[in-house]
Amino acid sequence: MSVERYTRTAVLLHWLVALLVLGLFPLGLYMADLPLSPTKLKLYSYHKWAGVTVFALALLRLLWRLRHAPPPLPASQPAWQRRAAHAGHLLLYGFMFAVPLSGWLMSSAYGFTTVWFGVLPLPDLLDKNEALGDALKLVHRYLNYAFMALVAGHILAAFKHQWIDRDGTLDRMSWVKQESSC
Repeated sequence: MSVERYTRTAVLLHWLVALLVLGLFPLGLYMADLPLSPTKLKLYSYHKWAGVTVFALALLRLLWRLRHAPPPLPASQPAWQRRAAHAGHLLLYGFMFAVPLSGWLMSSAYGFTTVWFGVLPLPDLLDKNEALGDALKLVHRYLNYAFMALVAGHILAAFKHQWIDRDGTLDRMSWVKQESSC
């Protein structure tokens, strides 16, 4: 059966964000435990650059999505799975905004300006306030844990649909145009 697919732009934005997010999780865990050093500061800069990029790409994704409806889910999927997929995607978008924003707020509260790619200084969103920075650090950490869990669920659901249900759901986000056999 033929599967309706996302647009090339939607596929590109999906996989760019996916690669960044999947790289940011382990980088964030690794750098947080490093002692203060030039390496740690460099990794924090890279992490912030990539986080701002995720935020910008998520904004582009949202704008694209508002103008280009996603392809319908297979009619063979139960209604509860379609509702769960819709809710999961809404949550993923929410985390793509909330996680980078919480990091930016945390940096601002700690008094560290975010300079995107070392060139474009972004405005501090808060005045320096170390106690607020500490609270936002926890918010950022726990948002990331929740985001990681949701991403894992998203990946597992995609694999389930690909290899167990064989309903072509994963093909919708593939680079390669394929015919699905169900």
